[in-house]
Amino acid sequence: MKSDLLIDHGVPIRQFSVMLANRVGTLAAMLKLLRASGIEVLGLSLQDSRDATVARLVVSDPETTEQIFMEKGISYALCELIVVSLRETGPGLLQCLESLMIAETNVDFAYALLPCAHGHSMLAMHVEDYEFAVAILHQSGFKLVYQNDISR
Repeated sequence: MKSDLLIDHGVPIRQFSVMLANRVGTLAAMLKLLRASGIEVLGLSLQDSRDATVARLVVSDPETTEQIFMEKGISYALCELIVVSLRETGPGLLQCLESLMIAETNVDFAYALLPCAHGHSMLAMHVEDYEFAVAILHQSGFKLVYQNDISR
């Protein structure tokens, strides 16, 4: 079924989760490393604790990012995100979440991405069942965004 998903809808957006030391400049250093290779960070969520920070990143070029992280010995985890394009008119955040609630699928976490070139807001979500949530949101009329839509 996963190959059908890729053909029908597109390649899912992948999120990198990176554990960073909780020191001044650590995040900036990682972003400079990516920027040096022409990679843009399109989404960012930080979860801070006393000793470390988990940075969740959506990037313009996940393949090169993965290569850089491997070469530099930066530990990371990957997961697939559903990204919904939200307009000021039409279906919005509440309707999106209600569609998933009615279908009884859980959202593990969510965060907004940086504004896209078309001016739409984008919501990134990690859900318990990616394929099911994609089908529900498509049936509900939402425009989903895939990696080829954000890669530059």
